[in-house]
Amino acid sequence: MHYWKDLAEVPSGFGPSVVTLGNFDGVHRGHQQVLTTLVETAARHSASAVAISFDPHPAQVHRPESAPPQIMGLADRVAALEETGIDGLLMMTYTLELAADTPEEFVRKVFVETLGVCAVVIGHDVRFGKDNSGDLVTMQELGEQFGFAVDVIEEYGSDQPDAPDVLNGDRRCSSSWVREALIAGDVATAAQILGRLHRVRGEVVHGDARGRELGFPTANLSKDASGLVPADGVYAGWLIDQTGTRWPAAISVGSNPTFVGASRRVEAHVIDRPAEPTADFDLYGQQVVVEFVQHLRGMVAYTGAEALVTQMQLDVAQCRALLSTE
Repeated sequence: MHYWKDLAEVPSGFGPSVVTLGNFDGVHRGHQQVLTTLVETAARHSASAVAISFDPHPAQVHRPESAPPQIMGLADRVAALEETGIDGLLMMTYTLELAADTPEEFVRKVFVETLGVCAVVIGHDVRFGKDNSGDLVTMQELGEQFGFAVDVIEEYGSDQPDAPDVLNGDRRCSSSWVREALIAGDVATAAQILGRLHRVRGEVVHGDARGRELGFPTANLSKDASGLVPADGVYAGWLIDQTGTRWPAAISVGSNPTFVGASRRVEAHVIDRPAEPTADFDLYGQQVVVEFVQHLRGMVAYTGAEALVTQMQLDVAQCRALLSTE
């Protein structure tokens, strides 16, 4: 996949291309349907399939105080977009200057002059250009003006062959729904909407070693880990180390209320880790991924370490049983 971070990086004379645009936060099933259609349409036109996205999220520029948390970090978003089979990704830096472009200026500069567009694939709710003044009708008018086709696709719904159970209602796949589920700790619903397990990525750093002292050593993720951290609680999931090895894990999110002064963190205890000494299973300094499968329980303050250890043993047993079927 070609990955461009600026219009100037796109080769002169690039095209023809079939284009779509969006923030694609989470790259959920609805996004995947758009991008699959993009690839199929590009093949029919003997053109390149190109997605246009933005970093940072426009809301972080226009209203940083109320911008929604991002579901995934930039690296994971790029990787997820590449997995859809697109030929090119233009990740434009979102600025107030870019936001000032009228819909016509944006389409002419980006779609026509830079990408050599021959067709655009979009949903009914597309918005673009200054003050989000461009919509589907605007795009169709610009298509007539500049000579490109506009293909409108339906929303991903319960009629899809791989539709998850949560779509049995009237609600459509959306990044907002994923955020809502994660903030509530419902990682299972989030995974159904995403079409994959939700993940957080970060460097393993030294913690306070309480888990090791209790017999449950954990990999503690740095505070700048990317990806939306779900609600406080204990989860069954996976830890993927930098070699790509996937380990079953019991994951704790939050500040352990049994110990005074603990800060909020994501930490993963690898279940049934290798029998070699801890020093030979050293994850410190590694960039790892933590994937969330299911919420087990909320955070509880236990009276003393013994009660906490008993509960942790139960948590590990439950994780082992759940993950053995994954």
